[in-house]
Amino acid sequence: MHSDIKVIAMDLDGTLTQHKTPLSAEHRAVLEKLSKKYKLLMVGAGQVIRIFNQLEKFPVDIIGNYGMQYGVYNSSTGSIDLLRDISLSCDKELITQKIETLRKRYGYTKFTGETVEFHPSGCVTFPILGTKAASEDKLSFDPDRAKRRKIYDEVVKAFDSYCVFVGGSSSFDMAPKPYNKYYALDIYCKENNLTHRNVVYIGDDYGLGGNDEAVYKSDFNYITIDNYLDFPKVVSSLL
Repeated sequence: MHSDIKVIAMDLDGTLTQHKTPLSAEHRAVLEKLSKKYKLLMVGAGQVIRIFNQLEKFPVDIIGNYGMQYGVYNSSTGSIDLLRDISLSCDKELITQKIETLRKRYGYTKFTGETVEFHPSGCVTFPILGTKAASEDKLSFDPDRAKRRKIYDEVVKAFDSYCVFVGGSSSFDMAPKPYNKYYALDIYCKENNLTHRNVVYIGDDYGLGGNDEAVYKSDFNYITIDNYLDFPKVVSSLL
């Protein structure tokens, strides 16, 4: 595999960092070593600028919003230039109705804040505990994702025009089809004259409904990681 690899593509939260925490000095040093041998690419569910800031402005290109955004590092300015920023409209009333139906069917009628979160890109979050739920409640709600995976197929069926993911600690994230990480990586390869064999992806969210699952099940090279603290060990063979 290694002889064909030109690009190392990575997830962020749970793979390279703890959820929504800055890049550590140790992992930054590992990225610097990798960058001398390979092109590095972040592939995220969130916005490019959020990922860039969480990475402490590490010089790397970033795919955001499942491919709806694409940013290239500008070495002259030390910032990221957004080359693609797609925003799609959605039927907010219909989406809210569908979420309310799911809440009643499965008993998730008590929540704090809003019942749904609409993002500027057109992506949607179904926060089971609401948009204003306390972090400790979210973390303890479904740590093994069993509750959400139990109803995952029903959510997918209700939102058949979206790619649906078991997101965060207590929500479902949805991106308009065909946007998911596999689609984003495939487009990246076509735009950069690469084959799938030229890319290896590293991610932790490869189980049912995970936002890395589509890449894991595809023909891209894939390295699994289950604890972000193991990142240096996981990539050691690539160095």
